[in-house]
This record gives sequence, structure tokens and C-alpha cells, in this order.
Amino acid sequence: MEMLSLKTELTENAYPGRGIIIGKSADGTKAVTAYFIMGRSSNSRNRIFVEDGEGIRTQAFDPSKLEDPSLIIYAPVRVLGNKTIVTNGDQTDTIYDGMDIQLTFEQSLRSREFEPDGPNYTPRISGIMHIENGNFNYAMSILKSNNGNPDSCNRYTFAYENPVAGEGHFIHTYMHDGNPLPSFEGEPKLVSIPDDINAFTDLLWSSLNEDNKVSLFVRYIDLASGTYETKIVNKNV
Repeated sequence: MEMLSLKTELTENAYPGRGIIIGKSADGTKAVTAYFIMGRSSNSRNRIFVEDGEGIRTQAFDPSKLEDPSLIIYAPVRVLGNKTIVTNGDQTDTIYDGMDIQLTFEQSLRSREFEPDGPNYTPRISGIMHIENGNFNYAMSILKSNNGNPDSCNRYTFAYENPVAGEGHFIHTYMHDGNPLPSFEGEPKLVSIPDDINAFTDLLWSSLNEDNKVSLFVRYIDLASGTYETKIVNKNV
């Protein structure tokens, strides 16, 4: 698979929607994840990321302007022991609760499908990172309608064991802007992961469309110690 430029992927796409990146730093010492949200409506844009324990949650920037919270207020990131869960919706909680009773990542998501926001039927994208004894594996999932048909849910899971240093994968909700918005197609895109969290954060934030970007979360987890560093960038400040 060809390694793609994250800068190019983001700058040439005005609306990838929400996106998850997971991989390993170039020096092989860190597990890395990033999650961003974008918005076209005033309700979607009226959000910020805030820290919530070891994870984060979305919050209305101006509560007086919050319209429908059902698909925009959720916890994108939660930590369960040595597992870090990253998703674009409240399926974070579904995965957390499922894995807490020994279900697998894939089994936990069996009870969910794409978002009920026709005609877009936004895919639910999810990621799970597992770090144990210095080893790191991750998986990604997308639940999507069958080419816009809400009567059928297509489920895809991609697992990456012993990922290569400097490599990661990027999955997002939409192929590009449109009406209705076209769902992501294919397997997650192969991208490079640098060592420097500040440089990576700056690259992602500066590459996202200025009008549509809302918030960005980046975390680097040390594989040896399990300690982590987190960056959060909000357009609304």
C-alpha cells in the first residue's frame, strides 16, 4: 500500500468529516492517536474538546446555542486499563462497556450501526489501542450504510499487529463534501507518524479546512511506561 501524505489528504479535502489516526512513532517508542471533528452547521461547529479523566468529551462552546445534542455531545476517547478507545460517537461507551465484560472490540460494536442522520447515514468509525509489556496492537472499525441504503449495515474491522515504527492508519467519515455526504470507502489509509507530538499536532491542525475544522485531539503514549502526553486544539477559545 502506498504511504499517503496526511497534509495532502487533508488540504485537498474540504470535508473529511471526523477522522481517526492510529500508529507508532518513527522511533518506535510511542503509540500515537489523533481524532478531529469538523462541522458544516452552526450546531456542529459550536463544540470544544475538554479533558475528562484519562479521556476527553465534547462540550458545547456556547450552551445557549446548543440545538440537538444527540449526535454531537459524546466522549470520543476513554481508557480501559491498557486499552485506549477512540471513536466518532457514543459507541465509545458501547465498546468500553463491552470490553469491560470480556467482549472483543468487534463483538462490542455488533449492537451498533451507522448514525441515524439520513440521507448522510454518517459512518461510525472506531479505534482501539492495546498496549501490554511494551507491545502495541491496534484495530479500526467502520460501520456504514450499504451505499446510502439504511436497510443494510456493512461492518468492516481492520487489525494491525506489531505495527511498524513510523507508520499509522487514517480513517474518516466522508470521502469529500457533498449532499448527501459520501461515506468513506476502502481500508484505512497508510500514513506516516513522526516522533514529535507538537509537530504532528501542528501538521494536522494547519491542514484541516479553516472554515470547517472544530477540534483536534492528539496523544502519544510511551510504550515502556504507559505514560502519555496529550494535545487538544479548539477553534472556539
